[in-house]
Amino acid sequence: MMTSRHGGRAVAVLLALTATLAAGGAVTAAPPAVPALALPAPTGPHPVGTTWLHLTDHDRPDPWRPERPRELMVSLWYPAATGAGRPAPYTTAGVSAKIVEAEGLPLPPDVLTTVRTHARRDVPVRPNRHGWPLVLLSPGFSLSRESLTGLAEDLASRGYLVAGLDHPYEARGVEFPDGRVVDCLACDEWGPDTAAKVIAGRTADASFLLDRLTGPRPVWRGFVDRDRVAMVGHSIGGASAVRGLAVEPRLDAAADLDGTLFTPTGTDEPVLLVGADRPADHSWLRDWPAFTGWKRWLTVAGSGHMSFTDRPVLGAQLGIDPGPIPADRQLLLTREYVAAFLDRHLRSRPAPLLDGPHPAYPEVTFR
Repeated sequence: MMTSRHGGRAVAVLLALTATLAAGGAVTAAPPAVPALALPAPTGPHPVGTTWLHLTDHDRPDPWRPERPRELMVSLWYPAATGAGRPAPYTTAGVSAKIVEAEGLPLPPDVLTTVRTHARRDVPVRPNRHGWPLVLLSPGFSLSRESLTGLAEDLASRGYLVAGLDHPYEARGVEFPDGRVVDCLACDEWGPDTAAKVIAGRTADASFLLDRLTGPRPVWRGFVDRDRVAMVGHSIGGASAVRGLAVEPRLDAAADLDGTLFTPTGTDEPVLLVGADRPADHSWLRDWPAFTGWKRWLTVAGSGHMSFTDRPVLGAQLGIDPGPIPADRQLLLTREYVAAFLDRHLRSRPAPLLDGPHPAYPEVTFR
């Protein structure tokens, strides 16, 4: 997995605050109390709803706990029929406490439960004749599914059904409905073969989720367009998205947000690579010729590894310098380019952002 090019102190502080720093920077004076935390509002026309699913694959042992079947926690974000309802929590107190504890810094254990989101929990889905295009989201290594909430809410507001996966034992904390909060076993086992194991497991997680969402007895019958499906991921989640595109025929496109491609992969389906501001990743150079269909490789000047998650926004609100790019703009860039990619390949809509450099976004260069 790629790591940030910026200093370890700033990265460690933001990990404890909300998981990891985006582009980096020095810690400013510690605030006397945790300020109000909030994500930027979604930009699409639809109000956003969300619900959580607990799914068990009884046919597959967990790769990290083989004595147990593989269990997944999934957040679904979707265009809602109403803007009323209870605000959705960002994450649970148990997961928040695990993230804070992992770094051992003096912060309220429930700090992440205070983040204000823009989705309403368990409200009705807005009807759509053919169902909504489906986007699977896979977070980075050691991160859990809430780390991509800002992107997920925005995509849902634009008319996508977004399924954010937690991959148990690969995140600081994943909480199940019975109150179990499981730790990151993979974090303690990282070695030469771990990345391949993680990617294989996440690809299987994505396929199982597609079985449950688009199969013969789907859990969301009538709301999913099974013919328009993409996967987007950050870090090793991005590598898993590209690998999934190569091996899972139900996926139509994949976007990798700054994730090293540990497993050599080729495909003739659409691929978007979005990278942080650093020398070119060797694995992207290696696999670029093997992407034989539509493809784009974008680099965001002034960005870091976590710039494509919620972390810059929340870190800035906690007093951490986000680096050369303002925090909200880092999330805006991710939202705009991922949405343009999905609009083009799931909806056949024009996406001029992907045709070349755009004056509104001078930070983004095309390789």
